[in-house]
Amino acid sequence: METGFTKWIIVITVVMCCLLELIDTSIVNVALTQMMGNLSATQQEVSWVVASYAIANVIVIPMTGFLGEQFGRKNYYLASVILFTLASMACGQSTDIWELVAFRFIQGVGGGALMATSQAILIDTFPPNQLALGQALFGMGVIIGPTIGPTLGGYIVDNYDWPWIFYVNVPVGILASIFTALFIRDPDRIKNAIPRPFGQIDWAGVFLLILGVGSLQLVLEQGEREDWFEEPYIVWFTVLTIIGMVGFVWRELTAKQPIVDLRVLGKSRNLSIGAFLSFILGFGLFASVFVFPIFCQRILGFSAEQTGYLLLPGALLSGFMMPVVGKMIQAGVSQKFMLPVGFAVFFIFSFWMSTQITPMAGQSDFFWPLMLRGFGLSLLFLPITTMSLSGISGKDAGQAAGLTGMIRQLGGSFGVALVGTYLERATMHNRVALLPNISLYSPETQQRLQGFIAGFMAQGSDMVKAQQQAYAALEGALMKQTAIITYAQIFLMIGGFFLLCLPLVLLIKRAKPGEKVDLNAAH
Repeated sequence: METGFTKWIIVITVVMCCLLELIDTSIVNVALTQMMGNLSATQQEVSWVVASYAIANVIVIPMTGFLGEQFGRKNYYLASVILFTLASMACGQSTDIWELVAFRFIQGVGGGALMATSQAILIDTFPPNQLALGQALFGMGVIIGPTIGPTLGGYIVDNYDWPWIFYVNVPVGILASIFTALFIRDPDRIKNAIPRPFGQIDWAGVFLLILGVGSLQLVLEQGEREDWFEEPYIVWFTVLTIIGMVGFVWRELTAKQPIVDLRVLGKSRNLSIGAFLSFILGFGLFASVFVFPIFCQRILGFSAEQTGYLLLPGALLSGFMMPVVGKMIQAGVSQKFMLPVGFAVFFIFSFWMSTQITPMAGQSDFFWPLMLRGFGLSLLFLPITTMSLSGISGKDAGQAAGLTGMIRQLGGSFGVALVGTYLERATMHNRVALLPNISLYSPETQQRLQGFIAGFMAQGSDMVKAQQQAYAALEGALMKQTAIITYAQIFLMIGGFFLLCLPLVLLIKRAKPGEKVDLNAAH
């Protein structure tokens, strides 16, 4: 355990690293159009800039516990920060799309360690009775990072050039590297640990992890763009996902020294429930951040920077609430009370958003729903994290943090993939459903067309051109109404997922603040 100045410097270091990792999961999205133009890339090619980072992330995250024990956690963490920083510089220097994709993958390898290892460092830095406060500060980075990514990215793209979305990482990465080298220390169990001989490492587990989780992430990232199983390589990677995941689970449950100890999930009921709730949290966090900017930019015509500023107040509220929630848990307020409130608040946010989505919606219509979202997330992330990791120490802490981090990341990928697919399919379905309401024999439709024609002729169009413009305007109005219905349905769907999780809270085992759980005896 650390005390005084050193403890808070460590907190600042790990929060900086978490922000670096999570901002880069979303900051790139707003710069893809510029990258396509500058690097002469197609939309399909530039999508790999996002996918390669996510694939590397989700492969590395569950292995961070083993890698920290094998090479020394401080050494591994420092190497990851440096690798992330150097890869960020290389990304900005890229002159070819596949060069950028390769460096993004390397950046993802470095970034994968930052989340889970940061969590394990905080567990060893704070005493059990202060763990909630430490995790609250960590949670600030987790919640704020994905939300301010589009804001920061939009500002940079509008005022500078796309390489600067990578260059901004460099000074923060250098500072984090210096702080890591000076202040972070390995606990005695890692200092005294004997690394596994090269031949005794669970190479089969490593291969199956890369095959299963890597293929799954690729399918989730690229499936919607490729119309899912209409593309042969998506089918093949789906088969590899099934083979890899089944083999990985079997291997890690039977190996004497697994690369990822899945048995830790069976030792703590709260950890098992927390892992599933982490998936739902990732789903809601990333899906809502994904769909709202699309609606604002495609339907309402907002810029990326305007959309980012809309999301910012709610993210800041989450960050402000994290220490407050941490103090409440530290004071003895049960997670079994907070979680139902958090799930209910997020459902109310989703329902509220579905009613605010209209053709005439403005920025003020979304302020309070997004503030409510920020409040709800603060009541979910920290209780889930502390409930999952309470009582876990030693090497099991690294394994548990890596597993929950991977599952939260996969939840986000599933959320984005499901929402993206639903948006595409439901838009067409809703359009077909609305078409019977538009008929050339309908007086209302004829009146609308005549109004359009008169307006276009007043602007100088002849009769034939005005008629063509009127039909195009009618189609545009139909598609806009269709999109509004679809986005409202998506928010209701996201809220439904959170509502369905309420019964799981009843299964949580209540523990006193700071109570230790013997993982070798707990079931």
